[in-house]
Amino acid sequence: MLTTLARTVVPVLGRLSVTTGTVGAIAPGSVVAPNHTALIDPGVVLTALRGLGTEPVVLAAAGLWRVPVLGRLLTREGHIPVHRGSRQAAAALDLASQALAAGRVVVIYPEGRIPRRRDSADRAPASLRTGVARLALATGAPVVPLGHAGARRIVSGSVPKQIGGLLTAPLRRPALHVHVADPIHLTGDLPDATAHLHTAVQQAWRQAADQVISHRSHRSGRCGRAGAGRGDDAH
Repeated sequence: MLTTLARTVVPVLGRLSVTTGTVGAIAPGSVVAPNHTALIDPGVVLTALRGLGTEPVVLAAAGLWRVPVLGRLLTREGHIPVHRGSRQAAAALDLASQALAAGRVVVIYPEGRIPRRRDSADRAPASLRTGVARLALATGAPVVPLGHAGARRIVSGSVPKQIGGLLTAPLRRPALHVHVADPIHLTGDLPDATAHLHTAVQQAWRQAADQVISHRSHRSGRCGRAGAGRGDDAH
């Protein structure tokens, strides 16, 4: 239901495009590791993955389970709450391991947080926490780096600015792009595995950011040509 809702809402808010590496499909029992930029990220990621035939389990902040209706949906669909800074935090990785063993695809945001800055620009992923690397090293699961860009043009900044962004997005319809890279296998010790993943997520993000820039340039050029045409007609 959450994926269906995302697929309904995201196209209204922006123009989403998706590219993949050479593999394309995501194998059962994989971990998907996206960069994290804005509150609307999960909707964008779920929409892109659904288009590739994947219905994932998502690890998300436990506070979402306290939201009326949403909490029940999250539980019913098997998503996993993360109780940050508590003794229960490690339990999320145990549940993720069980989901992987059952052949589910698990989405974990390795940055673990949304940027605190208030501008709407896309920037490279920040340093990663070790959760994804620990899970991959313990289970041997392949990790699929996922980069996306454009979501901060919908929601970023203060709460009033985010509300305003959501209300005006259907008129602006900013470009959104998701790049699903080929899977990698993390090996070695925890710092090396985390560094390897960071590089891979950065590369996937760069692919997505370049696509968004290209879409914007193309749209600006098209609008410019249309404007020139109207000017010629006026003469």
